[in-house]
Amino acid sequence: MGKKVTISQSAASVITAFVGVVILMIVFSFMNPNFIKFDSIMALLRSIVPYLLVGIGQAYVCITGNIDLSIGSVLGMSAMITATLICNGSSPILAILASFVCCMAVGFINGVLVGKFKLPPFIATLGTMTIGRGIAQLANNNYNTDNIGSAGAAQAFKDILYYGKTAGIFNGVWIALIIWAIFFYILSFTRSGRHIYAIGSNVDAARLSGVNVFAATTKAYMVSSFCAFVTGLVTLAQSGMGDMSAGMSYEMYAVAAAVIGGISTLGGSGLLVGVIAGASVWAILQSGLTFAKVPVAYRNIVIGILVVACVLFDVIRRNGTHRPKAKS
Repeated sequence: MGKKVTISQSAASVITAFVGVVILMIVFSFMNPNFIKFDSIMALLRSIVPYLLVGIGQAYVCITGNIDLSIGSVLGMSAMITATLICNGSSPILAILASFVCCMAVGFINGVLVGKFKLPPFIATLGTMTIGRGIAQLANNNYNTDNIGSAGAAQAFKDILYYGKTAGIFNGVWIALIIWAIFFYILSFTRSGRHIYAIGSNVDAARLSGVNVFAATTKAYMVSSFCAFVTGLVTLAQSGMGDMSAGMSYEMYAVAAAVIGGISTLGGSGLLVGVIAGASVWAILQSGLTFAKVPVAYRNIVIGILVVACVLFDVIRRNGTHRPKAKS
């Protein structure tokens, strides 16, 4: 019965988020009719991609009852390591593989620190966040890289991840949707997914039921690092150069996409489909407020309030759900 209630609440949160998407689209289209023109919609879809990717990773971690503050730094590592190697003559494929290994190592370390040594996730990932940013800065000796090039393999890299289109839709959108579909299936229909929900609901009960808490936690953090790694590649393809500040504030973006989409920060509940809505709300707000010429400071305030409100609502809802019934 409790599981049904949790699924029902998660579905309600997802529906609410998608209703929010529709409302925002209507509001901003009235404020500026150009907002719903075809080119604007295509640009909006492409702008959702990084928020969706990091939101998927943060959702996995939040469902385990933890958090990942290293996402932005892993993104920066991905962009800087890949760009530096390409600029120094490596093929994009080898550069991507090297970056992949480094980024996944951060996810594994996070899993070990939190899952095995029981460090508070805030402290563990704050540490790896700082280390990761340092690695991103050292990758090219504390300098941003030159442009990776606009011909041959370098241009193919940009087209595959950002500028190119397939069936009229930007490739980055397809990549994000494929990654979402894979991780949605894993989370919803596999034993690994059930274990991730289980440790978020009650870690002690999950352990007594035979769940390998360390393995499940590590998998969640490695999913998060993988999503940040891909986002770093997309960011690099967009800018064409490695930027040491790439990924700054993406911890906030990831949490926003997850919690707006109904993922509980308390663990154990939430549907990955909600992250699509959460990332869309975030991107629409950013784009719509820009169209409305709202200053950056006010945009940050509005979005910050929205994130806090979503988390507060989740806490109130969860506390109400778990409040013991009074004896008659």
